[in-house]
Amino acid sequence: MRSVIDIMDLSVEEIDGLLSTAEDIIANPKKYAKVCEGKKLATLFFEPSTRTRLSFEAAMYELGGNVIGFSDANSSSSSKGESVADTARVISCYADIIAMRHPKEGAPFVASLNASIPVINAGDGGHNHPTQTLADLLTIKREKGRFDNLTVGLCGDLKFGRTVHSLINALSRYSGIKFVMISPDELRIPDYVKQNVLIPNGIEFSEEKSLEEAMPKLDILYMTRVQKERFFNEADYIRLKDTYILTPEKLENAKEDLCILHPLPRVNEISVAVDNDKRACYFKQVLNGKYMRMALILKLLEVEI
Repeated sequence: MRSVIDIMDLSVEEIDGLLSTAEDIIANPKKYAKVCEGKKLATLFFEPSTRTRLSFEAAMYELGGNVIGFSDANSSSSSKGESVADTARVISCYADIIAMRHPKEGAPFVASLNASIPVINAGDGGHNHPTQTLADLLTIKREKGRFDNLTVGLCGDLKFGRTVHSLINALSRYSGIKFVMISPDELRIPDYVKQNVLIPNGIEFSEEKSLEEAMPKLDILYMTRVQKERFFNEADYIRLKDTYILTPEKLENAKEDLCILHPLPRVNEISVAVDNDKRACYFKQVLNGKYMRMALILKLLEVEI
């Protein structure tokens, strides 16, 4: 029995295997329609979510399994003071696998130490979001055909953006990767990401403030929203929230095969006028997330096809 709390819990070979499974699910959906019959996924969402929760639920239903759980901490016993550890022990009596989102960093890890079933981290605070990274990787694979020798622009909230931190971890294991970090000073990538991941792995990176100046060299542009829920000071949020807004004009100097990603939800950092651009891949990314979650559920439940 194993859990996935951090994208680094998965080796490159395991990620390649998950990508292959996801692509087989896309090609042969009927083959997978009943493989999780009799299995239950518990979605424990202590923090609001649309895509991630519904994606996990859709994934399990499409595998023939069932879903139990909650989408609001106030409807769980945590509102009575129950610990994450006890919740994990209790849910282990009812389900076969857990997907947990929690505002506190490390909560899914604590759950995994106490559960007797696999736990998938569906996002913990500003820390990690491994299944979003799997969705990102499948999208990059399907759009670009490779992970090596790519220049990846990360734009917006790089300080609190857990999706950004997970993607840097994942892509840093491939050769020829370069990162261009585009953010205001207040939302720059944390030093621990540089010191623990980028510098030790010899990854080339630059920190810039201008999206327009960075645009021509990018193979991938990963936009993020400035996250109101991570700010302690609303004035700071209001000051920074509109720093970067992607418009068709800003794409005029971009590569023809640029891949534009966004973990969603977007607020206004990508103009709706960009949605019809063939380089906009963020809604494909949503669909790819469902397929990768299906693949991960199968792996952790050790379902043989």
